[in-house]
Amino acid sequence: MDDKTKQDGRDDARVDLNDPNEVNYAAQEAGVPAAEYRRLAKECFSSSRKIIAEYITKNK
Repeated sequence: MDDKTKQDGRDDARVDLNDPNEVNYAAQEAGVPAAEYRRLAKECFSSSRKIIAEYITKNK
């Protein structure tokens, strides 16, 4: 689970796929709907923003 009280750079590199706010924000940045973002993240087996973005670019 994501500890919202601890904020440092490590958390910015990953998306908590269980947090709707984080998924919505990341999906908006990627230009896809939240449900599709969550599906694509699960397909690429990662919660890394960079890896998910690369996967979205390759599979759009």
